[in-house]
Formats: sequence, C-alpha cells, structure tokens
Amino acid sequence: MSQENVQLIQSMYEAFGRGDVAAVLAGMDPNIEWREADNFPYADRNPYQGPQAIVEGIFVRFATEWDGFKVTPQEWFDAGDHVIVTGTYTGTYKGTRKTVQAPFAHFWKMRASKVVKYQQYTDTKQFAATVG
Repeated sequence: MSQENVQLIQSMYEAFGRGDVAAVLAGMDPNIEWREADNFPYADRNPYQGPQAIVEGIFVRFATEWDGFKVTPQEWFDAGDHVIVTGTYTGTYKGTRKTVQAPFAHFWKMRASKVVKYQQYTDTKQFAATVG
C-alpha cells in the first residue's frame, strides 16, 4: 500500500502544479487536518479542518497574494502510512515584490488511500522577510 500512497501524493503535486484543485482535494479525507509550519504566514488558522478550510485559508491566499508561486518536489520518502516530500518553494509576493526560494519538507499521513493529516516545515524566517 505504501507505494500507492507515494503515487497518490505525486499525483496531487502534479495536479496542484497545473491548477487542478479538484484533483488535489480528491486525495484528501473529508476530515483532513492540515497544519502549516509554526510562524508561517498562513499558520494563523492552524489547524485547518477539512478540504474547504484548506482551499480558503491556503490555496486561495497563494493564488491571490503571489505571482508565480511554485511548489517543486525533489525527493519522495515512503514511510508506510506516511509520505515525506522535500523540495523548494519559489515565487514573488505581490505586496512587497520580494521573492522567496525556500526549502520545504511535507509530511503526509495516509489512511485508506486518502490524506488524513498534513504537516509543513519550511524556512519561516525567509517567508516572513518576503511577506514583510
């Protein structure tokens, strides 16, 4: 099952990259718990409960507040009922015109082929300096 979990998470990143939010949400359990890194600009509503809260609190904000925001996964780690992904965020914050290029680690917990929990880790100091 764990390789299937990796494939599901890979497909969600691909869908996010092409702007297919419906496909991203299809991989989430209706009761998903989503946590942004402590001190991250969008951690203000942690924990996000359910896909709609994630769309409104995370996805819409990235789509409207950033130019060219991109999530580029680089490595995938199969950890049984967890999938760990490392990569890089890039983009320009519209309010300051400052750019970010920050590493990330995403921890995805799976159950019955759905994401039930997500935890982000990233360079929050760099994001704070970019957002202002």
